[in-house]
Amino acid sequence: MNIAIAGAGLVGRVVAINLLRSGQDLTITFFDKDSKEGVTAAGFTAAGMLAPYAELETAESVIFELGHRSIRLWPDLLREIGLFDGYQQKGTVITAHPQDMGELEHFIGMLRRKVDAAEAIESVDGAGIQALEPDLYAHQRGFYIPDEGLVDAQRFMAFSVNYFERFEHVCFREYTPVEKIEAGKVHIKEGVERFDWVFDARGLGAKEHFDDLRGVRGEVMWVEANDIDITRPTRLMHPRYKLYIVPRGNGCEGIDLEYCADCKLSQTVGYKRYLIGATEIESEDMSPISVRSSMELLSALYTVHPNFGEARVVNTETNCRPAFKDNLPRIENEKGLTRINGLYRHGYLLAPAIVEKALNEGIFM
Repeated sequence: MNIAIAGAGLVGRVVAINLLRSGQDLTITFFDKDSKEGVTAAGFTAAGMLAPYAELETAESVIFELGHRSIRLWPDLLREIGLFDGYQQKGTVITAHPQDMGELEHFIGMLRRKVDAAEAIESVDGAGIQALEPDLYAHQRGFYIPDEGLVDAQRFMAFSVNYFERFEHVCFREYTPVEKIEAGKVHIKEGVERFDWVFDARGLGAKEHFDDLRGVRGEVMWVEANDIDITRPTRLMHPRYKLYIVPRGNGCEGIDLEYCADCKLSQTVGYKRYLIGATEIESEDMSPISVRSSMELLSALYTVHPNFGEARVVNTETNCRPAFKDNLPRIENEKGLTRINGLYRHGYLLAPAIVEKALNEGIFM
């Protein structure tokens, strides 16, 4: 079959990996408005957290169920592309300052009321936190969610490019915006191209079809420090925001150094790297991070550990996640066409499970 995938971001890549693993005789053509490296995609900016419990606060239970399915699917997907150390499932630490502990207690109580499985969330005292993360010694109370994890999003994007390049029958049409998609047809500026099946994974680029699609802005910062060692995703509860700190370790290992320098993520030797974020803004503004967001993120980070005061800010990123009014993902299937969209801020948490569902519902699978 001759397959087109419009959109070479997270969802488009997960679709292609699944198709290539299926053993079918396929030719795959990616269409994307940017380069094959995907450094402007929301999937490249993402922290890659696999946190189905933490997302329950504002999400439906279906997100929880799909998230757990994705956690089971990610290891095989990453091994398929040769990324053997891009997955971690060491759990999440959630803590708060003493004056905000009521917010944290309310948050955990709400999770436990929503799903029975949340009873597995463990309450930990100061000694328990230090046993998990010695550098969080300043925090005397918190919770530990044992079966959450993360995917190294930036390395997934980079390694998937190398994986696709091994297949002669996979082609990237870079810098080729798609104007419209129909069953078996991709409309580009040069004309209409025909395929046996088309997958629409364009995110916000699919507004010509989805009139209720919107963008939700997110902002992240990358910092490097040589005297802090946090090994698992950590969240700090606050009345106004929930800071997350995601360790990236030596995240440039295995990535072409020139590529790394281009995306501003090259790492100082001997330093640990962390991605921090919290913001969720109802706007499709793609401009650089604001002064307010920078100040709030960095001041909160400093309260987690004072040595973050000497950390170096090496990069900032903003992007917009595609979402519908209900903030739930959407799959549309008809003969010759599958549309997948609206993963909101749950991209890495949902992508494998949503793609699996879409392919199982598709006519040709």
